[in-house]
Amino acid sequence: MAKKKTKVMLSSFSIILILIFGLGILSHVLPNAQFVGEEIVNGSGTVGATLSQVLMAPIQGFENAIDVGIFIMMLGGLLAVINKTGALETGIKVLVHKLKGREILLIPILMLIFSICGTTYGMLEETVGFYVLLAATMMAAGMDPLVGSAVILLGAGAGCLGSTINPFATGVAISALPDSIKANQGVVILIAVFLWLTTYAICTFFVVRYAKKVKRDKGSTFLSLREQKAAEKKYGSFEEHEENSKKEQEKVVLTGKQKVTLVLFALTFLVMIIGFIPWGEFDITFFDSFTGWLTGSSLGNWWFYEAALWFLIMSIIIAIINKFGEKGFIDTFVDGADDMIGVILVIAIARGASVLMGQTYLDNYIIYNAADLLAKVPEMLFVPLNYILHIVLSILVPSSSGLATLSTPIIAPLAAQLGYSVEVTIMTLVSANGLVNLISPTCGAIMGGLALAKVEYSTWFRWAFKVVLTIMLVNIFVLCLFTLIV
Repeated sequence: MAKKKTKVMLSSFSIILILIFGLGILSHVLPNAQFVGEEIVNGSGTVGATLSQVLMAPIQGFENAIDVGIFIMMLGGLLAVINKTGALETGIKVLVHKLKGREILLIPILMLIFSICGTTYGMLEETVGFYVLLAATMMAAGMDPLVGSAVILLGAGAGCLGSTINPFATGVAISALPDSIKANQGVVILIAVFLWLTTYAICTFFVVRYAKKVKRDKGSTFLSLREQKAAEKKYGSFEEHEENSKKEQEKVVLTGKQKVTLVLFALTFLVMIIGFIPWGEFDITFFDSFTGWLTGSSLGNWWFYEAALWFLIMSIIIAIINKFGEKGFIDTFVDGADDMIGVILVIAIARGASVLMGQTYLDNYIIYNAADLLAKVPEMLFVPLNYILHIVLSILVPSSSGLATLSTPIIAPLAAQLGYSVEVTIMTLVSANGLVNLISPTCGAIMGGLALAKVEYSTWFRWAFKVVLTIMLVNIFVLCLFTLIV
């Protein structure tokens, strides 16, 4: 196999810091904002960032990301406890052995599950916990960590892009509409379903095609030599897995304790997912009486602090079952949390870009001036230009709820005034934001997840760009089609 030429790639840290400095420079290039008293005249301009604001933005990102940082540290401790039991490694070997020759089937199935979570409650940052597991599984199956990352990111991302009942995207967008403007939620859901399923089909096609290519020829992996070495060090090489599979074909068996550990591990993530789904938004009260006594918040009202506590509790239970002892548990858990510091740094610095955006009013300037431009174009240009506008805004404001709160009160009334579909306008915002969160360096879930999977952001960007471009073109086509129908 011919050796790949080593490529010099910027790290995730450098990419984000360059972006923050670029935003600081841009805030000085644009017109100065006008104020009436302490209130900004919307769309009048930006406030030039000071050097201290630019330098402090990554630091303030830590304050903005403290909840997800604690969540990831507790996750690291849990994973270290699980790894010490050997249950996960053995379980993966058993799974791959049972699926021998049919490992590719895992991809569409898992992507569908993640996409359902994405379209119903916006699962994105919560996926960080799955990257190590899927990277290890795909390596053992003869693929690479990029396949595991793509399964999670494109799977959940396809669902978020086509959010049907996701309260953090479509829910916030609809609630942000002025009282004088109404949206037909049935039509919104119909458009979302088309966006979700077409995006899921595109993503599955690209991931399966790449996985088959890597499985057939290990030299066709998209990973650099540095990434391959890092992945092999963490998960074992392709050759080691194949050799071990032949040697251990008959003797790989889960012990009783390992089976119990895996059941508890699965239960941990199942309860976390149930805890994150906002059941009250769907008038489901069944879970209201659960876990409030344990975490202070009932299932359905969890966020990262509650999930972090849940990870800690389950780590202790698993350690007791496997008889770690007090010192063994503490040492293992602390080492696991320590391994996550690099991931937390990436997520925190990524949040710094959003902090600087708010301080300079750059998001305010873009949205108001773009609305003036959109008012002058015909409907069939309104949709693609509105989509592109929200791609730009989503890079700067990756939060779906934050973007919906910022944009909907301005763009939706404009669309209604021009006689265009409010429902299509809402899903244009949601789908554009979902598209960007498949590839944006300001999205903490991407940067953190890739860091865990040992995949460089620049590698992901180069591989995913063609996928994202295809999704964008199909999304715009679907939205333009519904513009003619509704």
